Amino acid sequence: MAKERFNKKGKKKEYKTDTIMQRAIMVYLPTIEMKRKWQDLAKKSGLSISRFVIEKVENSLAEDKKEIHGSVVELTQEIKELKDENAKLRKRNEMLDKVIERLEEELRMWRNRPFMDEEFEGVRRYEQKLVELLKEKIWLRKGDELELLGINPMKEPDIVKAINKQLENLERYGLIESVGRRWKWKG
Repeated sequence: MAKERFNKKGKKKEYKTDTIMQRAIMVYLPTIEMKRKWQDLAKKSGLSISRFVIEKVENSLAEDKKEIHGSVVELTQEIKELKDENAKLRKRNEMLDKVIERLEEELRMWRNRPFMDEEFEGVRRYEQKLVELLKEKIWLRKGDELELLGINPMKEPDIVKAINKQLENLERYGLIESVGRRWKWKG
């Protein structure tokens, strides 16, 4: 039988080995293979099987605390609300995209109006994207400018006329040259 030890104040000293049975938990795994797997993982981690299981369980409990802040019913309700909000935002986003598209078409119409009016006098402002495209590409196939500017010839025939008028003017000023089926930037 082990000899009892006391500290300087006369109180019984407890050692880890004295409480082993109080701290022990017996775990039965469903299969021997699972037991071997856990032992192998513990060995690869450089831990005893007890330390390995303790760390895995503690990590799992810590994750549960972080991630779950309510019951399943509350989380399900929150998911439903988020899905509804997401659907509303998607619908609003689609509507705003359509409004932006219409405003861009209208702005393009206003910018190009001076080129559509044969009797216009004053300063005409060229489509900046058109000039940038011509400079960037150096050689631009005729007709590609409409696609690259996002102009639909079927829906916006007046804009097409205005762009063609701008191209004619740029050619007349010597900034571009018509070479076969392409425009060449000379500026």
